[in-house]
Amino acid sequence: MTSVLYDAPGPKAKARNWIYSGIFLVVAAALLWWVLSALADKNQLDADKWTPFVTDGQIWTTFLLPGLLETLKAGAIAMVIALPLGALLGIGRLSDHAWVRGVAGTWVEFFRAIPVLMLMIFGSTFFVQYTAVGSEIRPLYAVVAGLVLYNSAVIGEIVRAGVQSLPSGQTDAAKAIGMRKGQVMTYVLLPQAVTAMLPALVSQLVVILKDTAIGGALLGLAELLSMNRQIAANYSNTIPTLVVIAAIYIAVNFTLTTLASWLEGRLRKSTRTTDATVPATQFDAGAST
Repeated sequence: MTSVLYDAPGPKAKARNWIYSGIFLVVAAALLWWVLSALADKNQLDADKWTPFVTDGQIWTTFLLPGLLETLKAGAIAMVIALPLGALLGIGRLSDHAWVRGVAGTWVEFFRAIPVLMLMIFGSTFFVQYTAVGSEIRPLYAVVAGLVLYNSAVIGEIVRAGVQSLPSGQTDAAKAIGMRKGQVMTYVLLPQAVTAMLPALVSQLVVILKDTAIGGALLGLAELLSMNRQIAANYSNTIPTLVVIAAIYIAVNFTLTTLASWLEGRLRKSTRTTDATVPATQFDAGAST
């Protein structure tokens, strides 16, 4: 039996696939054994390294939960600012006015090409030299500024691509009944484009949450990952702490993507939209750090 894309594997191909799968499993098991052995040699698998996360509530109330709240605060502020700003930039790139397209395009291409770490450092320097922002809150301001500048540019491209992914007939039909361009964008294109843009937007929101860790590593923001140093200093359990922090990141981002998937399903059921989707990978001009 054959499919449209490829012929069904024969007996020899099936045997090779089983052999390759077996080799992969053996290599993966050997790698896992080597990692666990290395951790055991450093006493990182001892029970006393892991039990504080279960028995000692102070490790959560003093370090992990405050760090998580700081991460969520920085990410939420950046999202609230970057989303509408990115939407305006995306719409601006579709404007009939050349000067509007030029300004929006320059912003998008400029900030999308600069690493977010550099933007955070610039932000920190700006707040030190030209403002009276206190040192205790300056890292938060610098991190949010860098995240907003970078992600608004990426979201602008997502919005532009989402609108352009719609069939041209949508615009033609709206113009045929006398709608102006602003009305076409507001009442016809954007409501349909939201569903197409949602997967890429959610991916970018996850990036925002993860990139707050850069501020903790280099700018002194007391976010979740930065708590690793303090916990390890008190409990001498660096690897277990990193594992627990990674699990928290996974849980938070999984919750965000699950809510977004539920919302996307509701939007597809409640509105008549096209099947166009916008892939997230095409918008990032480079590694975010």
